[in-house]
Amino acid sequence: MFEIGKGVVMDEANALSILAKNMPIHFDNAIDLILKCTGRVIVVGIGKSWHICKKIASTLASTGQPSFAVHPGEAQHGDLGMIVKDDVVILLSYSGASAELFAVIDYAEYLGIKTICITGNSESYIAKNVDIALVLPMLREAGSLTHAPTVSSTMMLALGDAISVSVSEKRGFADEQFKVFHPGGAIGKELLNANDIMRVGSDIPLVHTGCDIGSAMIAMSEGHVGAVGVVTEDGVLCGIVTDGDLRRNMRSDVFTMEVNKIMSKNPIWVSGNMRLKDVLNLMNTNKITVVFVCESDIPVGCIHIHDVLRALK
Repeated sequence: MFEIGKGVVMDEANALSILAKNMPIHFDNAIDLILKCTGRVIVVGIGKSWHICKKIASTLASTGQPSFAVHPGEAQHGDLGMIVKDDVVILLSYSGASAELFAVIDYAEYLGIKTICITGNSESYIAKNVDIALVLPMLREAGSLTHAPTVSSTMMLALGDAISVSVSEKRGFADEQFKVFHPGGAIGKELLNANDIMRVGSDIPLVHTGCDIGSAMIAMSEGHVGAVGVVTEDGVLCGIVTDGDLRRNMRSDVFTMEVNKIMSKNPIWVSGNMRLKDVLNLMNTNKITVVFVCESDIPVGCIHIHDVLRALK
């Protein structure tokens, strides 16, 4: 069984290698067509191709191109109305002979909707009746079940990813935009920035230089992060006082001392667009539990290490 499984994986890996060396000659034209699309990209297929359609549409949508999959069976019973003039339709059929797709092609032609197909048969009805045909290498399916889509569906999936990434990179789609479409899961956490979780406004514990330690302690207590930032009259962060600083300087006159006498000068701060995982690494490396978020040295937020751990949990 191990050898059979390994053989299937090798067959599919070899197919992808062949595809990479023989990319469809009209690939650039397909990308240009999608880039000019002012509507949605509709992906249509039947059988195993239907499942690949859903993956391609999902990837396109998550990388900035509005897209969804339409099942050709449902399309013939009303769902053709989901496809409108400004859309681009991508049809998937390795054989190029999937009759269920013919009605979609006719409908697209009737409305003047641009069409692309991904197929392994350049002489098929589908390939000859779309605007752009992306022709895959015609290869034997993996294993002994030579009619079960394996190699063909893997190539379709890979080409769909190639289309999605090419379109997003050509448009300059960035991580910040991707985060808007993908706020959940491990990927969403990976893209969190400091400004996504920082405490703001009155929740930022701050005092001015010259303030006495007693007032600083009150601000620290109200801030609930075990520290207070010290700012100049211009609002620039110039120091920080922590619980540890207070304990180390505890004496009878400590409450009347000026805060700048015991503060740690030039404290570490981060920018709002710093990745949260990098904030955590910075805090661990410097053995600190509180960090301020600043813009041009002026505090706009505050983060406790527990805030980071909760967000990345």
